[in-house]
Amino acid sequence: MKIDRLIGILSVLLQKNEVTAPYLAEQFEVSRRTISRDIEDLCKAGIPIVTKQGANGGISIMENYKMERTLLTNTEMQDILAGLRGLDSINGTNRYGQLMEKLSAGSSNFLTGNQFVLIDLSSWYKDLLAPRIELIRSAIGGCHMLFFHYYSPSGESERCIEPYYLIFRWADWYVWGWCTSRNDFRLFKLNRMDKLRLSEATFSKRTVPLPDLKDEQIFPGGIRVKALFDPSCKWRLVEEFGTGCFEELPDGRLLFHADYTHKENLITWLLTFRDKAELLEPAHLRAELRTALQDTLKQYEVT
Repeated sequence: MKIDRLIGILSVLLQKNEVTAPYLAEQFEVSRRTISRDIEDLCKAGIPIVTKQGANGGISIMENYKMERTLLTNTEMQDILAGLRGLDSINGTNRYGQLMEKLSAGSSNFLTGNQFVLIDLSSWYKDLLAPRIELIRSAIGGCHMLFFHYYSPSGESERCIEPYYLIFRWADWYVWGWCTSRNDFRLFKLNRMDKLRLSEATFSKRTVPLPDLKDEQIFPGGIRVKALFDPSCKWRLVEEFGTGCFEELPDGRLLFHADYTHKENLITWLLTFRDKAELLEPAHLRAELRTALQDTLKQYEVT
């Protein structure tokens, strides 16, 4: 993208005293004519760039303009590069890795010893997610409609959307778009999509509200849970709910209390602890859990 290239060129010029047009063309994999147009655009944006012709010529920023050698501090640049690495971890191409090298041209320490924040957004589903993310990016950039088969708790359906945002939240990827069948904006989880395809049909962008991604909006809670856990479960409770979710009883057991969102998810979660957890409240869910355990036991009875 041109804006990426302009930022990269400006970063190089701020970090080096002088460079040549062939050097920039090679770094950014474009023609010298494209570099010349980019330099003109930077000049129009108010950056005082000096070009000198001849054997000892080159491109530089006016000396008295250089109060700072970079647009960004080391910490800011490291944060940007860490974010780009994170995107590269889920992207099927090496686009972000190449951009990292261009942004850090002349300052290799950004990519070596001083780069101490590493972000990996990949998952077990990387092979499936990477092509979906690329396809959705293409659809958003070109204003193309997206079609897909969607699996949700309420059932399966065929969906057609105008995609607007790719979102990484709650350790998963989502797309936010206008759903033609619901006539409203909806949030779709990429892992629940199948047969994703880009349509030749395009759409005119509408005014798009940002999705309300507050936890209480998506996961409203409402189930006040009280349960007893074996001391060996402490690490999981801390990992998933924090240190304030329980109190230690005199006998060492952990009295857990929290708001939970979904009844089925709660029962499933408790069952992962096997005999190390006992649901105390709410009473009606305790009864449901007991029935579920009895029904499960029947399936394993020897006949």
